[in-house]
Amino acid sequence: MKMTEEEVKDLLVKTNAIMNGHFLLTSGLHSPHYVEKFNVLQHPKYTQQLCEAMAEKFKDADIETVVGPMTGGILLAHETGKALGTRAIFTERVDGKMTFRRGFHLHPGERCLIVEDIVTTGGSIKEVIDVVKANGGIPVAVSMLVDRSGGKVNFGDVPCTALLHLNVETYKPEDCPLCKQGIPMTKRGSTGKK
Repeated sequence: MKMTEEEVKDLLVKTNAIMNGHFLLTSGLHSPHYVEKFNVLQHPKYTQQLCEAMAEKFKDADIETVVGPMTGGILLAHETGKALGTRAIFTERVDGKMTFRRGFHLHPGERCLIVEDIVTTGGSIKEVIDVVKANGGIPVAVSMLVDRSGGKVNFGDVPCTALLHLNVETYKPEDCPLCKQGIPMTKRGSTGKK
């Protein structure tokens, strides 16, 4: 199933996954926009649609396994794997380090598609790529639901694609025009990380 960027954006707006307001991001920066992935991922039919669109781009890439990072990446890996007819596994953090657990493993040369929900810096995906390589797999590509990096995200020799590209403004608290206008802060979506 193919979806245009406009169709993806419309679906995210319809499910209130793209939110407008005055948000404190995990990074400590402020933004007038926030993407709450679980507002769309809570709907299995929409998750299936989005993941079929992600899979469509890789149907001829001989993908053997789809890998996503915990938490949102688990849902995306499962549904994308289902669409591609592959297995789906996930990484998780143990003592702050991304790894495979639960008996997950890769055979040497296993072709993996890495999926992620919302990407800003790409740090978690870089860790997943390292885990795949360290376990003998080949990271064929990265597929993102939303790239909000403004085109800055780069995974070296691993190509990446996104269903939706968003340029989200961010401000240091002292430079935030929303603060200067006295607009109340919305903390929704923050992970609470310091």
